[in-house]
Amino acid sequence: MSHLFTAVRTKMFFLLLALVLILVIIGLASCTAASLSVPGFNTQITPLPLSPFAFVKIEKPIVKQTEVVAASLLPTSMPPTEVPTEAALPTHLAPQSQTAETLAFAQIVADTPPAVGYSLTTQYDAPPTYSGNKYILVDISEQHMYVYQGEALIYSFVSSTGMNNATRTGTFSVLEKIPSAYGETWDIWMPNWLGIYWAGNMQNGIHALPILPNGGILWAGYLGTPISYGCVVLDTYDAQTLYEWADIGTPVEIRW
Repeated sequence: MSHLFTAVRTKMFFLLLALVLILVIIGLASCTAASLSVPGFNTQITPLPLSPFAFVKIEKPIVKQTEVVAASLLPTSMPPTEVPTEAALPTHLAPQSQTAETLAFAQIVADTPPAVGYSLTTQYDAPPTYSGNKYILVDISEQHMYVYQGEALIYSFVSSTGMNNATRTGTFSVLEKIPSAYGETWDIWMPNWLGIYWAGNMQNGIHALPILPNGGILWAGYLGTPISYGCVVLDTYDAQTLYEWADIGTPVEIRW
């Protein structure tokens, strides 16, 4: 009896399970039909193709014809830059015809005197003539200069003459005036130069304290004692005053 009862229960369980499954299937079918009958719902669903990448359409730029340079128009090689050659210079010039006008011009240039205040004298030239009343006296023993105009003493300057009696005594005159003369032997500049006599091929004169190549002042602080190489040296201001006052040909006497 017990085995029979167990078999009946098993059959009834499977029957109930099958019935439940049938009801579930029927319910799902009814729900699907109801959803497809909703107004406005599109029952035609078109499947979309699978697109693993997003594509963007890029328009190809339009190039104007004038912007296109043909490769055939470009040179395959650049020619070397021309090297200028030195123009041939004539070895001689043909003589120009001499006219009355050119001869007259050459004569005027040759006879033009030097600028006022400058002289082209050499050691072989005679001293210039002078008719004024100016006079310069240098006293070696006093290391002093006295400047006269007529009988009047107008300037009195402390001066320095040459070492070891290098300054010559005698009566001379102003031969030339140079704003700044160059002493090549000593590499110095001598402002306010008044040339007064020649010693061989070198000229001695009166000038301001010399200026060295580095701008320093030579013999500063030693005026009043014999310090020069033969010239008569004055203070910078005194030399400028004398330079502006003296004329070419002004007599210069140097004595003890």
